Amino acid sequence: MVDVQRQLDAVTRGVTTGERDGAETRVQTLAQTYPAPIEDVWDAVTTDRIGRWFLPISGDLRLGGRYQLEGNAGGEVRECSPPRDGDAHYAATWEFGGGVTWLEVRLTSEGDSATRLELTHTARADDMPPGFWEQYGPGATGVGWDGGMLGLAIHLSSEVDGPTPAEAAAWAATEEGVAFYRGAADGWARAHEGFGADAAAAARAADNTFAFYTGAPQPEG
Repeated sequence: MVDVQRQLDAVTRGVTTGERDGAETRVQTLAQTYPAPIEDVWDAVTTDRIGRWFLPISGDLRLGGRYQLEGNAGGEVRECSPPRDGDAHYAATWEFGGGVTWLEVRLTSEGDSATRLELTHTARADDMPPGFWEQYGPGATGVGWDGGMLGLAIHLSSEVDGPTPAEAAAWAATEEGVAFYRGAADGWARAHEGFGADAAAAARAADNTFAFYTGAPQPEG
C-alpha cells in the first residue's frame, strides 16, 4: 500500500528553458529526499539495482558505456562522479524513438542517513513532435519520472523491489494508482503554470497526460 499523497508531496517539480549547442531546450527537474545514506542511493541508481525499482537494465554501467532499459530508452554514460564529500552525480544520453535527450542525476547528503536526489531531463524544443507540448505539456515525461521516484522510495525505505512493469501497469488502474497519476499530472500542471503556461492550457495538458497513463478517455477539445 502506497501513501500516495505523502509521495506526491515529497517531490518538487520544475520546468525551465535552457540552451544546448545553440538550440533552445526545455528542462524538467524533480527532486526528493530519501531516508538512506548517499552510498546506498548511489548504488541503487548506478548499478543493476535499477532493475529492482525502475525497469530491467542491461549494458555497461560505467563511464563511456552504453545501457538499455527494457522497452524504453538507452544511451551512453557521459559523466560519472561517485560519492565524495557528500556529493555525487552522473549524466547520460537518453535515446528513445530515434531522438536524443539528456539526463543528469545529482545526489547530495543530508546528514548521515538521508540523501537528496535531483533528476534533470533536458530536451531540445524543436525535437518535440508538432503539437506534443501543447497537448501534454511537461507531464508527458514528468509523470513517468514521478513513477520512478515512487519506485525508488519503495525500494530504499523497505528494501523490497518496486513493481515490475506489468505490476505497475495493473496498479495504474487501481484506485490508488489513479489517485497517484492524477496527482502527479496535476503537480506537473502547477510546474507548467510556473513556467508561464496559461492555467486552462496547463489543466488540459494534465488531463491528457492523466488519460494517457491510466487509459481513461481522452478529454474532448
